[in-house]
Amino acid sequence: MKNTVIISGATSGIGFAICKKLLDSGYPVIAIGRSEDNCRTANETLLRQQPDAKLNFIAADLMQQREVLRAAKEIKEIIKASGSDIHALINNAGCVRSRYMTTEEGYEQQFALNHLAGFLLTQELLPLIRRSNAMVINTSSVSHKMMRVNWNDLMYQRRYRPLSAYKQSKLCNLLFAHRLRELGIRACGVHPGLVKTDIGEKNTSGVVNFVWNLRKKRGIDPEESAKIFLSLCENGFCGLYYGLRGDVNGTLKIEEGKFEIDARELKYSGQVNHENARRLYDISLKLCGMPVAEESAGNSPDRSTRSRTKGEKDECSYNGSKRWAWQSDGYRLRKAGI
Repeated sequence: MKNTVIISGATSGIGFAICKKLLDSGYPVIAIGRSEDNCRTANETLLRQQPDAKLNFIAADLMQQREVLRAAKEIKEIIKASGSDIHALINNAGCVRSRYMTTEEGYEQQFALNHLAGFLLTQELLPLIRRSNAMVINTSSVSHKMMRVNWNDLMYQRRYRPLSAYKQSKLCNLLFAHRLRELGIRACGVHPGLVKTDIGEKNTSGVVNFVWNLRKKRGIDPEESAKIFLSLCENGFCGLYYGLRGDVNGTLKIEEGKFEIDARELKYSGQVNHENARRLYDISLKLCGMPVAEESAGNSPDRSTRSRTKGEKDECSYNGSKRWAWQSDGYRLRKAGI
């Protein structure tokens, strides 16, 4: 039996298409979606097509860190009960915003969901990932090119530029994968292509919504992009950044009799380097309430034993364990050097 693939953002678009291809290929799948309704609908649709599929859906709004932690806990329980291991973690959940909006921690939403959610979920699952030498695959984008991390205003608080915030989050996806590779984890980023999804229409308005509707008309179907992820899961990888093999429209060139798994290694920005990857990694640890230490990449720290700092409060508790978190008044950003 194949090991389990975990994928976020799985109820629509690319994520849903990836789920279908993975199930068709015999992988057990743990899928994460934002709402109970969306998860129920996606689950019913997939099981109608694959009645014997090993599929578990978890409803969690990964924009909020408490929800990421809850999802991670449920994943660990499912993995333990199934007697399986993790084959791959696909951090695919993402969003687009047309105005400055924050999470309950006070973080800009594109940065929080597109980068920090996958970062924190990966950190929570790292012991299981290391145990089975599993892969971490981040959905990035070619839009990371010609972009630098805005270190002086990481969340674009002073002057919000939606497209720049989105591009930066996609650069962060590759920087995170780069840092994981330095820490001995098999990781990469994927450019799925310009895909016909509704990501640019959710909680957006004005120019962002208008431009996305124009652009997606030239896009490819999510099923085409999903082939990249299936290829990486089936064949493994050595490089850092992958996309569709084929022409600019994403048409695959498949030899007769060959399985439909074909990904091509792509060139990435020079901004994806050790210095930037390490800097972002350390900042992300702080933003997730974790100590900055090399060993934190191998084992998730016990938050119940971390000493409190002025300005902190109890955010939530579950199963008897406490999680310390900063108030969303800017203290946490200052602590991270932002």
